[in-house]
Amino acid sequence: MDKKLLIAFVVAVVLLAAGYWYWKNTQSSVPVVPAPEQANLNQVGDSVKALNDSATQGVLPSIAVPDANPTTKTNPFSGLKTNPFR
Repeated sequence: MDKKLLIAFVVAVVLLAAGYWYWKNTQSSVPVVPAPEQANLNQVGDSVKALNDSATQGVLPSIAVPDANPTTKTNPFSGLKTNPFR
């Protein structure tokens, strides 16, 4: 019985090691973008940012935001003292 258990343990360890090796090799095979293509991507990103900045220039006006807290105008107890017996 001990021999079968030892063989099963060795097979499990070998399978785990092979799985780990396979996983590590597939993780490192991520394609790397070449330098000229990376430069083109950076140039496109810069041009899109410049186009976005020029498109929104003068379009978004500065709007005076109204007071969103209604209790500042409708609270009847705002001017009272907290302890009238002092």
